[in-house]
Amino acid sequence: MIEVKDLVKEFDGRVVLDNISTRFKEGVVNMIIGKSGSGKTVFLKCLIGLIDPTSGVINYEGKNIVNMRTRDIKKLRRNMGMMFQGSALFDSRTVIENVMFPLDMFSKKNQRERLKRAEFCLDRVNLSHAANLYPSEISGGMMKRVAIARAIALNPKFLFCDEPNSGLDPKTSQLIDELIADITVDFGITSIVVSHDMNSVMNIGDEIIFLDEGVLEWTGTKDDIMNSENKRLNEFVFASDLFKKIKESDTAHNDTNKEVT
Repeated sequence: MIEVKDLVKEFDGRVVLDNISTRFKEGVVNMIIGKSGSGKTVFLKCLIGLIDPTSGVINYEGKNIVNMRTRDIKKLRRNMGMMFQGSALFDSRTVIENVMFPLDMFSKKNQRERLKRAEFCLDRVNLSHAANLYPSEISGGMMKRVAIARAIALNPKFLFCDEPNSGLDPKTSQLIDELIADITVDFGITSIVVSHDMNSVMNIGDEIIFLDEGVLEWTGTKDDIMNSENKRLNEFVFASDLFKKIKESDTAHNDTNKEVT
């Protein structure tokens, strides 16, 4: 379990994360949502130890990453898979070589075992046929899937995804969403996904954290969103005409049920 207590992050005196305390539920898709500049990516980078918080605690199964020794952080990171917003693939490496990279860096398995694991991960994202291609030879959606395969190569306990649907068309976005959700369930991973895409939130979000100007404004499930009375959350979620209509429809349906009762 990941537990955050009183987390603060400042840059040059400007508070970006303001006293955040929360827990991420195990074995489900936890989503961090909010408008641009709300602190989502900074929060994610603090969680994985890429940025040191100004103060506060980030516990992984009771151990605080903030004051861990470098050796212990490296050990913990073997249990983390990371999918970056731009996929961050190595242009000079083939697809299979990209997936093997974390295995080559951290795994004690021999070359044959590492290759077998990389092939398994590629097959899991339906890209076995692209193993020997280079990133420049595949689509953006395929690059995202390669990034997911690489992220799960070490069979991590935790999967972190930063805007996994950025730059993708709706159909490919749905494919990536379903892949993240399926992998979370199949491998018992705790997934933490940063997104501002409400379609993704409603499709796969199990537990939702809403940040507003660095403050943890609201937490709940995707079902709770439709009934929330939090003004700032509603302004963010229902900025889209589609979601306004969905909420209005749900409200009308509930009112009808009350009259019938």
